[in-house]
Amino acid sequence: MPVMLQGASSSLTEGLAEALPDRERIRVGDGMITVEDVYKRYYIGTPNELTVLKGISLSVAEGEFISIVGQSGSGKSTLMNILGALDRPTQGVYRLDGANISDMDDNELSDIRNQKIGFVFQTFNLIPRTSALSNVELPLFYRGVAKKERRKTAERLLALVGMEDRMEHMPNELSGGQKQRVAIARALSNDPAIILADEPTGALDSKTGQLIMDIFKKIHKEENKTIVLITHNEELAAQTERIISLSDGCIVSDVKNAQIKKGA
Repeated sequence: MPVMLQGASSSLTEGLAEALPDRERIRVGDGMITVEDVYKRYYIGTPNELTVLKGISLSVAEGEFISIVGQSGSGKSTLMNILGALDRPTQGVYRLDGANISDMDDNELSDIRNQKIGFVFQTFNLIPRTSALSNVELPLFYRGVAKKERRKTAERLLALVGMEDRMEHMPNELSGGQKQRVAIARALSNDPAIILADEPTGALDSKTGQLIMDIFKKIHKEENKTIVLITHNEELAAQTERIISLSDGCIVSDVKNAQIKKGA
C-alpha cells in the first residue's frame, strides 16, 4: 500500500495503488536534487496570500527517473518551476548538485538552467520558421559551439529520438508527436544532467503519448539522465521508477515502483 499523510485521499493515488502493488517508501536525503521544507506563497493584496506549496521535502538521486503527479491545482507546476530554477521558494531550501539554488541571483539561475537542466513542455515551444535541425542547434549556437560540432550533435540527438528523416522539416510540417521529439532532442543539446518534462504528452493522443514516454525511457537508459516527469496521467507515471503524489500543495505519497528495474 502507498504511504500517505494522515487524512489525505486522492483518486489519482488510489489509481496508482492498483497499478503499482509492489512499492516501498522513499526517504528524504541528500541527492542531486534536494528540497527541504519548501513553501511557495503568492501575495494577492494585503493581507491576503495564497500558499501553493506547503512544506515540500524530497530528494532525487542522480540517474533516477521519477514522476510527480496530481490534479490541477495540486502545486506540481509550481514545484516544477522551482526545480527548474524558473522561480525561487518563499521559504525553505533547494539544492541542485550541492549548490543552494534558493539564494542565487537571476544571472546565476540563468546559468543553472542553461548548463544543468533541459526542459520539455506540453506546447513544444519550437521556433516556427526554423527547421528541426536548427531548433536543436540553437542552444549550442548561444553557447558558442562551432558550426560543425553543432550540426554533428543535433544530428545525433535527432537520430536518438527517431527524427533523422525529418531534420530539414519545419515545425508546421510535423505532427504533434514529431514536434515533441524535436523538443526532447533540443532539451538534450547542452548535455544537461537533468531533464524536466512538464506534461509532455498532454497535447497528444494516448498512442503518441506512449511513444514519447518510450523515448524518455530510452534516454534514461542510454544517456543516463535524471528525469523528472510532471504528469496527471496515471499510466505514464506507473512506468517510472518512483511516483511522488501531490495534493493541495503537500506530498501525500512518495513511493518507489519495485516493478521497474533501473535501466530496464
